[in-house]
Amino acid sequence: MRSMDRFGICMLAIFSVIQSSSGFYLPGSYPHKYEVGDYLNVKVNSLTSIETEMPFSYYSLPFCKPAEGIKDSAENLGELLMGDRIENSPYRFRMFKNESEIFLCQTEKLSADSFKLLKKRIDEMYQVNPMLDNLPAIRYTKKDGYVLRWTGYPVGIKVQDVYYVFNHLKFKVLVHKYEEANVARVMGTGDAAEVIPTIGKKDSDVLGYMVVGFEVVPCSFAHNGDSTKKLKMYERYTTPIKCDAASVSMSVKEGQSIVFSYEVSFEESDIKWPSRWDAYLKMEGSKVHWFSILNSLMVITFLAGIVLVIFLRTVRRDLTRYEELDKEAQAQMNEELSGWKLVVGDVFRAPSNPSLLCVMVGDGVQILGMAVVTILFAALGFMSPASRGTLITGMLFFYMILGIAAGYVAVRLWRTIGCGEHRGWMSVAWKAACFFPGIAFLILTTLNFLLWGSHSTGAIPFSLFVILILLWFCISVPLTLIGGYFGAKAPHIEFPVRTNQIPREIPAQKYPSWLLVLGAGTLPFGTLFIELFFIMSSIWMGRVYYVFGFLFVVMILLVVVCAEVSLVLTYMHLCVEDYKWWWKSFFASGSVAIYIFIYSINYLVFDLKSLSGPVSATLYLGYSLFMVLAIMLATGTVGFLSSFWFVHYLFSSVKLD
Repeated sequence: MRSMDRFGICMLAIFSVIQSSSGFYLPGSYPHKYEVGDYLNVKVNSLTSIETEMPFSYYSLPFCKPAEGIKDSAENLGELLMGDRIENSPYRFRMFKNESEIFLCQTEKLSADSFKLLKKRIDEMYQVNPMLDNLPAIRYTKKDGYVLRWTGYPVGIKVQDVYYVFNHLKFKVLVHKYEEANVARVMGTGDAAEVIPTIGKKDSDVLGYMVVGFEVVPCSFAHNGDSTKKLKMYERYTTPIKCDAASVSMSVKEGQSIVFSYEVSFEESDIKWPSRWDAYLKMEGSKVHWFSILNSLMVITFLAGIVLVIFLRTVRRDLTRYEELDKEAQAQMNEELSGWKLVVGDVFRAPSNPSLLCVMVGDGVQILGMAVVTILFAALGFMSPASRGTLITGMLFFYMILGIAAGYVAVRLWRTIGCGEHRGWMSVAWKAACFFPGIAFLILTTLNFLLWGSHSTGAIPFSLFVILILLWFCISVPLTLIGGYFGAKAPHIEFPVRTNQIPREIPAQKYPSWLLVLGAGTLPFGTLFIELFFIMSSIWMGRVYYVFGFLFVVMILLVVVCAEVSLVLTYMHLCVEDYKWWWKSFFASGSVAIYIFIYSINYLVFDLKSLSGPVSATLYLGYSLFMVLAIMLATGTVGFLSSFWFVHYLFSSVKLD
């Protein structure tokens, strides 16, 4: 897989850096040196649309095919799961050689099915996504005095019930002189390029260029079909082609062929290679984005600080006053102030469905650890947009490795609840290995059948299904069982108080406890709802998400707030003599997932209102449900573990009769 190739490239690059004492590029971001006249091959990704969210192969439409045949580029696991299908294209440039009126091909006459499909894709606003040197084509448009940036270009446009196709492309390639001849020279233009040291190489000083920009202007031009019959691919068109993006003339008709052509110009730019992605990362409203996140961070930090200070002062006051009183005064205080001490004989009573709680906490630790490590690596630049699919691939890798943590936590918690009992630990470890992956597999399989039925490239191939199952049962499950074994061998956490044989009756509550549990999720939701908008826009609107540093800060803040909210709710329940805190502490912070799901539905109705068809809506809701389940397990685990620590600390810090 390409990820393994990149690992080898990374090691080789580090070796060359040590030798040359020069700079170092992060994985997936190596510059390609092209000499004047070298061929540059444009690739194409899947056709995409924000109206359907279902990608389709570029060659599913009647476009020109390369003379050497259609070839798939090497793809990693993350790209396949994201629905990317990168293929070669007939568009071919030569470095620093401007060309115009280049004839590409004349398609066969459109059949009824091809004509119908082309119209459907135009109606659904599908975009073509060309790529050059791993850079997506960027398109600039002006609207109301503002310059808008888009990646790719539309297949066509509908004007007054007539369909027009963009059949002539005007490319502009921005290049920058190659400046780092002493670090490494990158040979080839493929995704799995090879980095080799150039110390002592005679050709290392040959003038070369790096691609730092790739722009496209789509045009609809009516060619003279008779004059193109004798032309071969890459020959020059007989008459000048005027590319006017504001007008269209190549209408699509059944039984009529389409002529495709292109032109390309090269322009030397001051943009340096490390900054070539800046044009894609300048999202509209970025100032609002930064200001909103900072404002949210300050407000939530302030609120969380107040809650924490008040909470600690209250508990410390109760403990101090209790220690200073004599036994008679203590008995009176038990009734007046210290309701939590009255449940001393029941506070560690085993909860209902203890094995399920242990499994969910173990899976939550695994998901939370994966998220923290992945976001940290992304913030450091190891999973940049330049490396397609590495974010998903990294998430899968870290999730599998952290199966050890899931098994360890689940089994050790199981033994703690059972006061050191070893029986059943293997069953708990198996459930931890299969609970969340099993639900995810069920959801993804159901959605995959919908994608298969739509012939979308977003459908996971059967071979990839087999690979995922093998990764699950050959890596993740054994690691989880190993973690469970270590959890069984580790000493269980001893409770500071004994549990009575007869459970205490819980007094009638003024407010239903589930109402407090549901309301507790509002504060954690407030820490991330602004960031959630940009994440959702990145997933469903095709925008590039890049502020992983802020996301890491927001995530840490979310963990802190989840812990605080769960502590407060647990303390409130103990004060009213409700000792059933186990599940309530989990769902107090885990209930943030409910608000995220409601927000997802709101985003579907108001921001994705152009989403067409029941299949697209089902895909959206299915993926949202999968995301919400993972968030519920992660945040719930934070709340439960913090509450467990607090209850253990609280009842071990006071003298008991």
